[in-house]
Amino acid sequence: MSEQAVLRLSIAMTFVVAAVGIGFGVASGSASIIFDGIYSLTDAVMTSVALLVSSLITQRLSERRQARLVQRFTMGFWHLEPMVLGLNGILLSGAAVYALVTAVGSLLTGGHPLQFGRAIVYATVVLIVAIGMAIHNRHANRSIRSNFVALDVQGWTISAALTGALLAAFVFGWAIQGTALAPLSPYVDPAVLALVCVIVIPLPVPTIRRALADILLITPSDMLAEIDAVACNVVAQHGFLDHRAYVARVGRGRQIELYFIVPQGQPPRPLEEWDAIRDQIGEAIGGDITNRWLTIAFTTDPEWAD
Repeated sequence: MSEQAVLRLSIAMTFVVAAVGIGFGVASGSASIIFDGIYSLTDAVMTSVALLVSSLITQRLSERRQARLVQRFTMGFWHLEPMVLGLNGILLSGAAVYALVTAVGSLLTGGHPLQFGRAIVYATVVLIVAIGMAIHNRHANRSIRSNFVALDVQGWTISAALTGALLAAFVFGWAIQGTALAPLSPYVDPAVLALVCVIVIPLPVPTIRRALADILLITPSDMLAEIDAVACNVVAQHGFLDHRAYVARVGRGRQIELYFIVPQGQPPRPLEEWDAIRDQIGEAIGGDITNRWLTIAFTTDPEWAD
């Protein structure tokens, strides 16, 4: 199953869950269910954007449209991936912060009544869907290895955990009806919403941090060490003086620039020989060449490399 197929299925199911959530939330008077629906809707919209970016990166568009876009984005589309991932994380955390403020305000004003029967039905159905989608997408991503699908799996896993918490709270609220604890029932919905928000807010932080690192072109130390090792071998093998390496990870793409300082006064070499050295370096670096931007240059002047 391709990355695009997984994301399309996830988008469809998320829109269904969002619509059901908002509908059940309004019908049952549950702010936590409404938040769950809006959260899912936000996630679905951002997953749709992720699908578009994935199509751009993998060039799965019509030839006419692809040719038009390539003229405007000659450096590729890898930089769009961390932007989408970062924006997705920020929006989800932002929605949770807003819902937390709303929940605290409701707690301070005495809570609100809730139709627990409808809320329990909703939570049960969504819990089953979320668990099923998380398992399905995680299995699919074992071969796809996509950041977008991994984030989507995380989203479904979070949804399952949070919906499970909602279900437990609604069952508790339903169980205390007609008992000495009945006065607590108006507080069940805002209390569980506040708890859910406290859990959700920090979850996208690692994704946001990674996205910002990619957007700012922060050099990954492990990647630089790998490229330096390859370049040092080339320097020793061909008698070069030194090298300079500039690397960055942008989403699924790797941007690598290598400059080799060649001794002055060497006899000329045919271009085919320099190309053979480039081929050797490319093979030594390895990895996914379809998502790699590799530039290799040779110069006798270190200023061209610095």
